Amino acid sequence: MTAGPAHEGATSTGPGASPAGSPVHRTLVADDHPIVRQGIAALLATTDDFVVVGQASDGSEAVALADSLEPDLIVMDLRMPGLDGVEATEAVLARHPTTKVVVLTTYESDDSILRAIEVGASGYLLKASPEDELVAGLRAVVAGQVALAPAMAARLVGRARSGAEPVPRPTPLSPRETDVLALVAEGCSNREIGRRLFVGEATVKTHLLHVFEKLGVNDRTRAVTLALELGHLPRR
Repeated sequence: MTAGPAHEGATSTGPGASPAGSPVHRTLVADDHPIVRQGIAALLATTDDFVVVGQASDGSEAVALADSLEPDLIVMDLRMPGLDGVEATEAVLARHPTTKVVVLTTYESDDSILRAIEVGASGYLLKASPEDELVAGLRAVVAGQVALAPAMAARLVGRARSGAEPVPRPTPLSPRETDVLALVAEGCSNREIGRRLFVGEATVKTHLLHVFEKLGVNDRTRAVTLALELGHLPRR
């Protein structure tokens, strides 16, 4: 459980600058994967209207930090050990009804999306979404709107019209692709991965391109994030 430093008014250089004079929204990030928490914090650090004041590794910590920090916004993972994202959202909003909660996750069933919205979440966004889309969604929520990832919004509309429909999962990774991605998760470069797996660097790049295509992402961090959530990589 960590509390972040105060915002110092840095100028935005990231995906989509905020309107001049926008208020700074104190934000809590809750996710059980450190790489995801750090990635979200790094993304929000590129804006001038969000500051991460705390990070939680599970739902119980999120509730406790919401009590002590009273953030304006919580970015809440849906799948966490112990108290999950839906339960944590419900607990937080029961105590802090003006706090905005955005469920940010990789992949969930339509029923889980509905559960999160039903208990009061103000938005649902996918971790694999482009950075500018994530930031735009968070800005919409703090402005009083409801933000849904476009793909999820379309599925909810389709579900309402024709009944529940299973959402297809990404194509499974091969054993070698999993090996490569596991080393990426450890922070290895392509050259180091090649040395450890006894293959050329070009082969490593090819495996990563296949991973990106199968998972529908375009960078290493998002590939690791999605693979962790889908169970392709072991939780640490």
